[in-house]
Amino acid sequence: MIDYKKVIQVAKDVLQIESESILNLTEQLNENFCQAVQMVVDCQGKVVVTGIGKSGHIARKISSTLSSTGTASFYLHPAESSHGDLGVVSKNDLIIAISYGGEAAELNAIINYIHRNDIKMIALTGKPESTLAKAATIVLNIFVKKEACPLSLAPTSSSTATLAMGDALAMAVLDQKGFTANNFAEFHPSGTLGLRLRKIKDIMKKDDAIPFIYPHTSVKEILTKMTSYSVRGAAGVIDANKDLIGIITDGDIRRFLEKNDQPFKSVAEDIMTKDPKTIDANAPVEKALSLMEKNKIQVLIVLDQESATPKKPVGMVVYQDLLSTK
Repeated sequence: MIDYKKVIQVAKDVLQIESESILNLTEQLNENFCQAVQMVVDCQGKVVVTGIGKSGHIARKISSTLSSTGTASFYLHPAESSHGDLGVVSKNDLIIAISYGGEAAELNAIINYIHRNDIKMIALTGKPESTLAKAATIVLNIFVKKEACPLSLAPTSSSTATLAMGDALAMAVLDQKGFTANNFAEFHPSGTLGLRLRKIKDIMKKDDAIPFIYPHTSVKEILTKMTSYSVRGAAGVIDANKDLIGIITDGDIRRFLEKNDQPFKSVAEDIMTKDPKTIDANAPVEKALSLMEKNKIQVLIVLDQESATPKKPVGMVVYQDLLSTK
């Protein structure tokens, strides 16, 4: 039987030590960090991230983060580099080499190669006097006071600090490049995240899928239209110019029927909600979700505010269809 009290205490100690290690990195943010950001921003080729062992795993993550935020990057395995893979590195590339101790022998081939070809290198190491640090153009110090491992052996605080410094570098680069949510969406077309960043015009119902009626449309015809299209339970109300003037939802119909003894003598303009909430066709799906949840509505009519007819509906989005993006 495990000692629950001790388990919780060890976990707390690890999280405390690692969080302090990350916070202490703020003291290492200096001119070197700014120069490293400048080097990544100015890189005309690819950012090649390398490391062995635990540093290799962190290197892969940093490379992936850079790639997904607008900086072309790939991971280079140090051992494979000396067996032909160095051929993928060009003079326009930038190397980010990771080794906490700074003495990983597997990095020697890369160090020698970049010196022969005058390629710049950023080193992430906890030992500023190490071989790796001395070979680098810029050093980012990731020193930690202690590992979170109770035996002080397994890389824990050091690997966490390395990852955090890599994230700090990538996010500073993102900011300096002016990378936007739209740019992010281009690199993440799949999955929930990609869908939430897609534009409304890419996922909206349009054309024959959505019902539109006029102010003098009868209640009977309204009900027929609202149950005959792909988008059910709502209809947009348009005027003679086909500009949007209102919306009728199944909730509007239900409340109207409850309050009127002769509802079928009424027309759309008696029931509709005037000046309904709308969204622009070029807005991200994320914005539609936020707007619908804030106003507790199930349907948004889509307008194209960049067109010659900005008040003319071009589509409709339904909350139920967006739930998969959450």
